[in-house]
Amino acid sequence: MKKQHLTLTDTDRTTLESLLAKGTLAAKTFKRGTALLELDRGKTLAAVAETLHVNYNTVAAWRNGYRTKGLDGLYDAPRPGRPIEIDGNQRAYVTALACSDAPAGYARWNLRLLADKVVEAGVCESLSHTMVGTILKKTN
Repeated sequence: MKKQHLTLTDTDRTTLESLLAKGTLAAKTFKRGTALLELDRGKTLAAVAETLHVNYNTVAAWRNGYRTKGLDGLYDAPRPGRPIEIDGNQRAYVTALACSDAPAGYARWNLRLLADKVVEAGVCESLSHTMVGTILKKTN
């Protein structure tokens, strides 16, 4: 007799089936949901891994994630990422400064000059010319 790798609750099964039927899930979430349904139908970890073209251990991790977190295990945990160093007001100041007239002795603004003037004005502690370019690139 085969070992049942996973048994979904009735509500989880119907929720998964409806999520997969909509077709609006991210690809990795779709794969995870499909794997859980296949495990519930009695397929082995190896068979599901081969079907979805992933590693056996990956399917086992998805199964364990369901056991510990329920359907929340389908989704990735939020990643911390790098904190925002320059807020919206500071970005607006850089953009406004770039739209203003260049200082005396200069025909036009350049990125290094903008960065220096923003730091001089005390808007932020430090600002690189590449970040100024990134800020201005995002404006129209």
